[in-house]
Amino acid sequence: MKKPNIIRKIYNLVTNKDPTETETSTEINEESVDDVLLNAIMNCEDIDREQALTIPAVSSAVGLISDSFAMIPIKLFKKTIKNGKKQTEEVVDDRTRIINNDTGDTLDGFQFKKAICEDYLMGKGGYAYINKKGNEFIGLNYVEENRVTFMTNTDPIFKKYRIVVNGKLYDSFQFIKILRNTKDGKRGRGYTEEINKSLQTAYKRILYDLDLMRTGGNKKGFLQSEKHLDKKGIEALKVAWNEYFKGNSSCVILNDGMKFQEASNTSVENQLNEKNKTFSEEIKEMFHLNKSEDFIKYSVMPVTTAFCTALNRDFLLEKEKDNYYFAPDYTELVRCSIKERYEAYKIAIETGFKTRNEVRYLEGDDALDGLDTININLGNVLLNPETKEIYTPNTNQWTKLEGNKEEDLEGRNNNQNNKKNNDEIKKEGGDNNEEIL
Repeated sequence: MKKPNIIRKIYNLVTNKDPTETETSTEINEESVDDVLLNAIMNCEDIDREQALTIPAVSSAVGLISDSFAMIPIKLFKKTIKNGKKQTEEVVDDRTRIINNDTGDTLDGFQFKKAICEDYLMGKGGYAYINKKGNEFIGLNYVEENRVTFMTNTDPIFKKYRIVVNGKLYDSFQFIKILRNTKDGKRGRGYTEEINKSLQTAYKRILYDLDLMRTGGNKKGFLQSEKHLDKKGIEALKVAWNEYFKGNSSCVILNDGMKFQEASNTSVENQLNEKNKTFSEEIKEMFHLNKSEDFIKYSVMPVTTAFCTALNRDFLLEKEKDNYYFAPDYTELVRCSIKERYEAYKIAIETGFKTRNEVRYLEGDDALDGLDTININLGNVLLNPETKEIYTPNTNQWTKLEGNKEEDLEGRNNNQNNKKNNDEIKKEGGDNNEEIL
């Protein structure tokens, strides 16, 4: 509401203002701020997941881990006891087909695992609805983490909750849930929330670079005028200046008495490239990407373990949980390096861990006759833990452990020696007969 004229005159007399002077006011309007970086700083809001993934270092790290995880086939195994020995055998089941190939949803197995891994890293967790009829598993339907909410009780000890999607309630066991840094079992804490301030800093540096490109690299500064500009002159100057910085104009003509004062670069601007490199190294450290030999162990295995644990909890029937379990097959991750793969096979064959035909099966080759034998070095000593007997192939001797003492099995060794002598006698007799003949 405007003041009456008499009050205005009294106000001007008290404040020593010229009544003819036009009153101007300066207001800061967030919408009128053209500078992208300044606008981001003024808002000071947490960046979301989509903005965080526009940072090259973050997008590269998340993509590498998600793609690597999606490559790993998940298999179902059964624990059995045969002839008093524990054995594990792979089970052919529709559930492995659902996980690795056809999920029964619009996503295939690779896309499903990649999406749920990205939610695990950057969101509150990865969620997938278990589609089943009775005890028959039909599919896994991926659900975006931002569409999942919860109804939970207030008891800090006996925690219970239900999952809400589009207003519909579901029990917790109806979903596969992989959560990072969770304290309640229903939602985790992704990197977007955990290191949001650092991501903000990197994101604003990108905005700053974008602003430099938008302005054509023109330096910022201040305009100083010796004369007072009226409102019309200020508006005209703003338009000309904005057109110049947008690249739509090649120059700005300053009136007499107006000077341009360049704003000095701060230390942050001068060290922008160094800070970008430092942030990239920090992201590699955070996602454990500094050393290639540690990548599978520290970057991929935690996600895979969380996923298989969730499958073992909710993707198995109650009667199966004692003898069945899901586990990853990491051989797919090392197939891309033929040298490392063959070196691992060599060690497995030489140590007797695998036969040559087992290695050929892993490579997709047919089995060959005579390659099912296990290598045993003559320098090795073989122990039977059940009978406590030790066999030394090099000397063809049997020894039995009795407490801390070793007892020679004279009978068995004598029989073996006698057999050896008889074989030599027979051989010599055969040679003599040939000479007589």
